[in-house]
Amino acid sequence: MRFSEIENTFTKMGGEFISSPIIISKKLENIKALVFDWDGVWHSGKKNGGGQSSFNEVDSMGLNMLRFGYYLKTKKIPLTLIITGEQNHTAFDFAEREHLDGVFYKAKNKSEALDFTLKKWKLKEEEVLFVFDDILDLGMAARVGAPFLVNRLGSPMFSQFTIKHKWCLYKSAATGDTNAVREICELALGLLKMFEETVVKRMNFDAEYTTYLEKRNGQKTEFFTKADKAYTKTKRP
Repeated sequence: MRFSEIENTFTKMGGEFISSPIIISKKLENIKALVFDWDGVWHSGKKNGGGQSSFNEVDSMGLNMLRFGYYLKTKKIPLTLIITGEQNHTAFDFAEREHLDGVFYKAKNKSEALDFTLKKWKLKEEEVLFVFDDILDLGMAARVGAPFLVNRLGSPMFSQFTIKHKWCLYKSAATGDTNAVREICELALGLLKMFEETVVKRMNFDAEYTTYLEKRNGQKTEFFTKADKAYTKTKRP
């Protein structure tokens, strides 16, 4: 699918390209880490009385496909992290189930979490993709190579502010509770020219997907939080 066709597909559903598909595709080529905020990205942001939330299997599949797509392209599974300002056990369960590399929790200053991430995994800012939705995320979004903003109907001025400063490459049509993660993952795969190959190989459960899955499932999730003014590895809370 040509870039113009991809752009038309996503703008028709309400997505907004802040940078052109060509520019976004070039930035995606450099990505080695996928980082996601949790609240407002994987769900609406609303929690139950116990402070817990939910996620959607449609989004989970999207992330799995994006990781697999990068694996097909680079022969390496991209570093994959969740960074959340809260302590949410649903996020912990999801990360362990999907064998993500790590979860940062109670991370109020996400720019500091980014500093720790870059140092620990020897990454550059331009090698990080970040999916986010709100003000606490901007310190990180303004620095990374590929920031993607999740739409929320109740904060139009925040969206305008973020777009004005070009702190996102694309704003999703979907909201956190209507599969924004899946939308962004499919867009990224499309712009990488990896969508069809990724889906076909996953559909057929072929040898490359089997190898990827074995490697992915061998990864153990680590947990990090700030203590004594610095981030440190912890046991799962």
